[in-house]
Amino acid sequence: MGNIFLLSLVAAANAALLAAVTVMLFLSSPKRLLLGYLVGALLISLTTGFVIVFAVHSSGATSTAQNSLSPSMDIALGLIALLVAYVLGSGRDERIKRRRKKRDEEEGAEKSPSKVEQLLGRGSARVTFAVGVVLTLPGISYLAALRELDNLNYATVPTILVILGFNVMLLLLLEIPLLGYALAPERTVVEVQRFRAWLSRSGRRMAVIGTAGIGGLLVARGVIELLT
Repeated sequence: MGNIFLLSLVAAANAALLAAVTVMLFLSSPKRLLLGYLVGALLISLTTGFVIVFAVHSSGATSTAQNSLSPSMDIALGLIALLVAYVLGSGRDERIKRRRKKRDEEEGAEKSPSKVEQLLGRGSARVTFAVGVVLTLPGISYLAALRELDNLNYATVPTILVILGFNVMLLLLLEIPLLGYALAPERTVVEVQRFRAWLSRSGRRMAVIGTAGIGGLLVARGVIELLT
């Protein structure tokens, strides 16, 4: 259960979500836009979780097939997490961004808003709902958490509660500003900007440590299960 909570914290550190929240906070009717995003995000995330746990994992596969698939899934997810940690730690993505920026400067191109920012800028709750669906597709941490949950063999009700709890943690960056905007809108905007600045300074290092740690644990567990 502790592993699932740790995975939820890693999943919550979502830079794309924080950027989207920051954009929506400066548009008109931010509360409505945030709520639209939240509904879309919960729809895809909860549906994915329930389908994977109840439909896929309970599809009648034999115990032998499950025992052989589970370690392989651990190793695959772990290797993906380690690859992500390597790319982040090596700064390869930043070098690519710098080269693109330099090329744009040489060509005299002005930096334009991203497609996501352009969509959010329309100020429509329907649009933010759609963006929430697209940007909340399950990631490595969510898939690993569902794998952990399946291993716990909880009854139906506890399983549902764990999935709901994970999604609450997953969308904290959206839920906290939404709650804050309802109570203190001006202060919420300032705090989100401050947190975004902190994340730009320390977020990469934390993401590397968290992703590498989870990847290493998953690979190690998968190898041990295959050998035993």
